[in-house]
Amino acid sequence: IKAKQPVMLHGSPGVGKSQVVKQVADKLGIEMIDLRLSQLDPVDLRGVPSVDREKVGEKEVGKTNWNVPSFLPTEGNGILFLDEINSAAQATQAAAYQLVLDRKLGDYELPPGWAMVAAGNRSTDRAIVNAMSTALKNRFTHLNYEVNNEDWCDWALRSGISTEVLGFIRFRPMLLNEFEQRNETAEEKKRVQRLKDAQAFATPRSWEFLSRVVAQKPSSDIEYDLYCGIVGEGCAAEFMGYLKYYRNLPNLDALLMNPKAAPVPKEPAVLYALATGLAAKATADNFERVVQYTLRLPAEFQVLLMKDAAVREPKLCNNRSFNEWASKNASVLF
Repeated sequence: IKAKQPVMLHGSPGVGKSQVVKQVADKLGIEMIDLRLSQLDPVDLRGVPSVDREKVGEKEVGKTNWNVPSFLPTEGNGILFLDEINSAAQATQAAAYQLVLDRKLGDYELPPGWAMVAAGNRSTDRAIVNAMSTALKNRFTHLNYEVNNEDWCDWALRSGISTEVLGFIRFRPMLLNEFEQRNETAEEKKRVQRLKDAQAFATPRSWEFLSRVVAQKPSSDIEYDLYCGIVGEGCAAEFMGYLKYYRNLPNLDALLMNPKAAPVPKEPAVLYALATGLAAKATADNFERVVQYTLRLPAEFQVLLMKDAAVREPKLCNNRSFNEWASKNASVLF
C-alpha cells in the first residue's frame, strides 16, 4: 500500500479477504472504497459520456466529455478495493486495465494518496470466477490468503464472537475452514469435493453467522436445523456435542467463590469450554481468584485462558496476579 503497488488477494469464499483490507485501512487511519466489479458494466467504470457544444469559427462543434463516476475518489488518502475482480465480466476487467496499471481511466486520475487492492475467489472453489487475462494478472502482486486459527481467535475475542463458538474452534481448529485441503490423499480430495456441492459449509464467515444465532438462544427443537443450515450437518453435529459439555459446566461464579477447591475437569472439550468461559468472566475485581483456579489447569489451558483474558481486557496485564503468573510462565507465554 505504501509503495502504491496494486495487490491481488486470492482465497476461498468466506475466509475474510474483504475484512482484512478494511482492518488495514482502519489501522492506517485511511478511507476504503469497496468497489464490486462483478456488479459493474464497463461503462459504469469508464463513466457516462456527455456532449458539450462549443463554437469553432462559424461552426458549433460537439465535444464528448466523460463524467467521472461518483464512487471513484478525487482527494485524500485511502484504499480503492476492487473486490470480486475475477467474477467481473472480461469486458469490465479490461476496463480496469488502465486504472490498475497507470492509475488513470480516460481523463480520470487516482489521487496520489490512494492505493489499490483487489480480491477474488479461487476457480477451484466453484465460485463464479472468470479467467483473468495475462495482461491484467501482470499488473498485480499476487498474494494467497491463508486462514490462521490463532489470528481468527484473536479477532473473535475482539469482535464479540460467542464464547461457545470460540471455545469450539479452539477445541476443533480443523473445522474453522472446511474448504482447506489438508493433504493430497484421494479421500481428502473427495471430502473437499463434496463440500463444494453442499448448500452449507464451515468457513470463518459462517462461524460468525452461527455466533449471531447462538446469541439469540434458539429453542432446542430448531437449534440443530439452524446450525446445519449455516455450517453443514457434520460441523453442526459436532458443535451440538460440544454445547452439551459447555452447558453442563459448573456455575463459573460459584467456582470462583472457592477456586482452590473447585473440581478441575479432565475431558479436553470441557477444559476448552471452561478456559474460554472463565476468560470471558475475568475482571480486575475477580482476577486473583481466576488465577488461583487457572494455576490448577494443565499448562496449555492456563496459557489459553490468560491470553484470552488479556486480549478481552488489556488492563488485566497490569494486575499483580497476572504479572506473577506471567513471570513464572514466560517460556510458554511468549
